[in-house]
Amino acid sequence: MATGRHVAIIGAGAVGVISAIEALREGHRVTLIDPGEPGGEQAASYGNAGWLSSHSVIPPAEPGIWKKVPGYLMDPLGPLAIRWSYLPKALPWLIRYLLSGWTPARVEKTAFALRDLLKDAPLLHRKLAEEAGVPELIERNGVMHVFPSRGNFDNDLGWRLRKKVGVEWLELNADEMRQREPDLHPRYTFGVVVEEAGRCRDPGAYVAALANHAIASGVTHVRAKATGLRLSGDKLVAVVTETGEIACDAAVVAAGARSKQLTASVGDPLPLETERGYHVMIENPEVGPRSSMMASDAKMVVNWTNKGLRAAGTVEIAGLEAAPNWKRAEILRDHLIGMFPKLPKDIPASRIKAWFGHRPSMPDGRPCIGYARASRDIVYAFGHGHVGLVGSARTGRLVAQLLSGKQPEIPLLPFAPERFL
Repeated sequence: MATGRHVAIIGAGAVGVISAIEALREGHRVTLIDPGEPGGEQAASYGNAGWLSSHSVIPPAEPGIWKKVPGYLMDPLGPLAIRWSYLPKALPWLIRYLLSGWTPARVEKTAFALRDLLKDAPLLHRKLAEEAGVPELIERNGVMHVFPSRGNFDNDLGWRLRKKVGVEWLELNADEMRQREPDLHPRYTFGVVVEEAGRCRDPGAYVAALANHAIASGVTHVRAKATGLRLSGDKLVAVVTETGEIACDAAVVAAGARSKQLTASVGDPLPLETERGYHVMIENPEVGPRSSMMASDAKMVVNWTNKGLRAAGTVEIAGLEAAPNWKRAEILRDHLIGMFPKLPKDIPASRIKAWFGHRPSMPDGRPCIGYARASRDIVYAFGHGHVGLVGSARTGRLVAQLLSGKQPEIPLLPFAPERFL
């Protein structure tokens, strides 16, 4: 395939804007299509926990999770909740989700694939941030996982698989944790530090800076909502938007949780679902962690950002249109205060900000990265689930390689859209 094509990239989130930057490097002309502001509050990238966790290689579904499904249905405020009203629509996805983690071997296959995608991510993001003039937004200073006991860690399949795929960490006993994190609740008696990982100080500002850098470098930004793709035979002719068609030679579908309609328009009915997520942020907190951390019992990431102390986590299966359940954000706030007892219990509501958004998720925990069946002019890059920000740097490089017909830098068979078709 010749370089220098006109590429329309649908979606101005982290994956889309980095794909635009990398496509420019390959000599393509790029149009970025999105109705919203890059890095704006409507975007999943904005609400990301801010972790650049290159060790996040374990898919959400693990062996035995099917036993917990009744609890997910009964508890609307649990770490994973399924709304009864949405269950019939979500059921096919949920069945695939459960089957993907049915055996340790299936989880291991995903762990190896995601390790290829995420390895060196903090370094890749640091280089991009430097190019965009915001190096201070990316820090490579490790992350900490905290556990109530050593047994909670030893019994976790995920950590055994992380070791198998090459992740290394430093183990901390209770005293060593207290030295590093004096404000942490004493119920946590064991921790591990993954030193290769990093964090983003402001995910929304980072994506906005990358978009500005892309536009300054020659990318055209069109504010429109894409609704489909038009082919002539096996050749792409245009991206269809609500305001008209945009003629192009190639397209990238990177529209996050709203990619499903676009792939269906060219005959690929992919099982994309939204794992609705929430975060809560305390502005100017008096105390908190010195490093970014995850609490194993709360299934929650805590991260310092430039705007405050952010706690993010939980999954809600309820589709794209249902109203948020803000009590889920309140649970995150309560967990956060419980982790750090010196935080005031009566923090004014004006200092607490809550957010809700849509993680685009495939049932096996692996994104779709590859060509559409109908045309190699169309590249898919969506469905990253919980690793959207951290996985966006290498995904953008892979997209550019696919657009130019080059050998991808990692094996893409585990991410091939055809695995669901």
